[in-house]
Amino acid sequence: MSEGNKAIVRRLYEEVFEAGQLDVADALVAPDCRDRGDPEDRRGPARVKEVAAMLRAAFPDQRWEILELIAEADRVIMHSTVSGTHSGPFMGNPATGRSFSGVHHVYIFGVRDGKIAEYRAVRDDV
Repeated sequence: MSEGNKAIVRRLYEEVFEAGQLDVADALVAPDCRDRGDPEDRRGPARVKEVAAMLRAAFPDQRWEILELIAEADRVIMHSTVSGTHSGPFMGNPATGRSFSGVHHVYIFGVRDGKIAEYRAVRDDV
């Protein structure tokens, strides 16, 4: 179970966020999946696709390097870094053309019935 849950999380970042295959989110994310950090409580694959599309528009060359995936029972913890080039608007800011690398993120995922059911993040967005 743990290895399967880690594979689900890995696919989300490799296929959806990096490769832009947004429809893959339908197979990986539960319909009621919750982003625990979203004050508007938007849910499901549509929310994940929205975030992935926004990030891909702003950073089309984004690269996620998964440094660690730790799984126990229904939880997966991912420590990763992200890099890319700010080539499109992001959160109201115009593209700068600047590259960045090594921005650390830690995510905690809950997996239920082979799909991501919830997630939360610890990251430095500045």
